[in-house]
Amino acid sequence: MIGTLQCVVLDCPEPKALAGFYQGLLGGEVDRPGQQWSLDADWSTLHTDGGVLCFQRVAEYVAPRWPDPARPQQFHLDIAVDDLGVGKAEVLRLGGVLLDDSQEVWWVFADPAGHPFCLVRE
Repeated sequence: MIGTLQCVVLDCPEPKALAGFYQGLLGGEVDRPGQQWSLDADWSTLHTDGGVLCFQRVAEYVAPRWPDPARPQQFHLDIAVDDLGVGKAEVLRLGGVLLDDSQEVWWVFADPAGHPFCLVRE
């Protein structure tokens, strides 16, 4: 094991509005401050008893159309790690691919099937 699930991130056009929708379904607290992320017009969170959902604004968002594979579902996992370098080595060993390591506190990878996910320094 190289980390723990920090949150699930959903792409969307209006993060705060979607957080409010899911708050109505699941309860919880929208945009609880925390050191893991910034809260702004492009990022919103929902903290529930079952975990954290995050919502990120995507320019020119195109909604999924289930079960149409031409418009697939859109989300990614954030996995908290103590050390990005150690996490990177393990991801690569397991068959993942580094997509972007330009940020100081999170790096983007793809799983062997191409799904993106982030390692986030805890």
